[in-house]
Amino acid sequence: MTRKVVLAGGEVIMALMLVFLLISTGRSVTKAQSPDTVNIPTDYLPVTVDPAIARDNLILFWDTVALDAIRAEPPGPPRVARILAMVHTAQFEAWSQYDATAVGTLLGSRFRRPPAERTLENKNIAVSYAAYRVLFDLFPKRARTFDSKMADVLHYDPALVTTDPSTAAGIGNLAGAVVLFYRRDDGSNQMGGYKDTTGYQPVNTPDAVLDLNRWQPLHTVGNQQGHCVSVGNLITQTYIAPGWGNVTPFALNDGAEITTTSGPFLYPSPEFTAQAEEVISYSANLDDWGKALSQYWADGPSSEFPPGHWALFSQFVSFRDAHGLDEDAKLFFAVNNSSLDAGIVAWKIKRVYDSVRPITAIRELFKGQEIVAWGGAYSGTQTILGQNWKPYQTDCFVTPAFAEFVSGHSTFSAAAAAVLRAYTGSDAFGAYDIYRAAASPVEPNDAPTRSVLLKWETFTQAADEAGLSRRYGGIHFVQADVQGRDVGKRVGERVWQKALGFFEGSAPPVADMNEAIEELLLRDDVYQSLYPQRGVYLPYVKGSKTAGQWSNGSVIDLLSRWLTTALLPADEPAHR
Repeated sequence: MTRKVVLAGGEVIMALMLVFLLISTGRSVTKAQSPDTVNIPTDYLPVTVDPAIARDNLILFWDTVALDAIRAEPPGPPRVARILAMVHTAQFEAWSQYDATAVGTLLGSRFRRPPAERTLENKNIAVSYAAYRVLFDLFPKRARTFDSKMADVLHYDPALVTTDPSTAAGIGNLAGAVVLFYRRDDGSNQMGGYKDTTGYQPVNTPDAVLDLNRWQPLHTVGNQQGHCVSVGNLITQTYIAPGWGNVTPFALNDGAEITTTSGPFLYPSPEFTAQAEEVISYSANLDDWGKALSQYWADGPSSEFPPGHWALFSQFVSFRDAHGLDEDAKLFFAVNNSSLDAGIVAWKIKRVYDSVRPITAIRELFKGQEIVAWGGAYSGTQTILGQNWKPYQTDCFVTPAFAEFVSGHSTFSAAAAAVLRAYTGSDAFGAYDIYRAAASPVEPNDAPTRSVLLKWETFTQAADEAGLSRRYGGIHFVQADVQGRDVGKRVGERVWQKALGFFEGSAPPVADMNEAIEELLLRDDVYQSLYPQRGVYLPYVKGSKTAGQWSNGSVIDLLSRWLTTALLPADEPAHR
């Protein structure tokens, strides 16, 4: 016999959740309202930045190149944060040597250039070589793409391997290399293919829940972990980056330095059941706005993930406030290091609690009972059995492959928002985006039934909406969202204070890299310093058939390398 649980009204449940929320955070909560989808306020700007604008600012240019690489080879949220932090730290490192005050996180002011050399042209060259070196290392399969960006778009020679600090290319190569050397032993296990070194094993299996408080790996359809493809079979989820909480942060001593004020609600308890009922209520009452909200912020397969989403918001701020390279070298350094530390802290907390996702909790709590909820793609709200409940997500990415508490979206977003508030001196955002009708990947060509305007008056509002979206999408409980917002805000504030020290020239280097720097200077060949076992790299340049690959250093290959350089466009000026 089944028992029907009706939650369409949700008044009692929402009241209970409001009490729990107030107890846990001391904050008031306002129920989100569907915004007007027709009238765009005149004081709001579209959040998407014209690529042509990004092309003229080489911080934005390389940010865009990095985001494209992330979308093409999805690495998972915490790795995305590390990638962007490394790219923009390398650029900041290079830029700082051309600034009168700022110091690098690893180079300090050791190679500060004289005033006459502090030109935009030199800064452009230096930040480009820095970003190129980092991306080349992190995405080796995309080396030809990065070579082409350097040679065919910017007209810089990717074969220029000097580490001579009297040249802009040398400064950039030094900056990129020193960041790479520093991060090789940061606990991410990049050199070991990012494989887990902690020995994590889930308590539950896809077929049996032994502990309803713990994360359960799922069988998913047509998926390769991290992105959706049509392979026609089932895979079992593997926990993404279970040891990421041990990665070296930027501003914190370790991933445990900042944590939540309370943990997740535990089974059995009224709070545990109430949080599950709240998620069911969201599901039962999904409208166009709720569907658009959940998918706009989903940031899953083939996207830039939450850290990249806030990098795009930073591009908007750059455009809105008419930034140049000097401003953005600092802004993107701070924002992306806040994402780095937010990911480390969130993943540390996730491992501490190893907490259950809504999909497992709801299916177990309401097994054999009828509930009113979203019935699946194109089905709308239905009466279904609890064990058949699913989040408003695609079947191939039905829920993320890591523990629930805390919310990564909430933590990443609150951290980045805190830095943006501090950098701009205001919480004012003034951006909007439009989620187009029928664009939902969950219900293609059907949902939402109309285009939905998403607008954010403040950075805080945008960050809170990102967290809320995961509750609408059936991915998180309220406690994970609210605690994530609090943790992320504290992380962002710490990162900003740390970054200020480097902007103002008062912070010491985060590590002693003198040995690596001396070796780089001695070799005067960044490739040979970073990859001594690989031989000579022949960068790809348009028109070359032999470039974009490693060689064994033979005379023929070296001649080919020389020809590659000779093929650089001579009739167009270098990027200014």
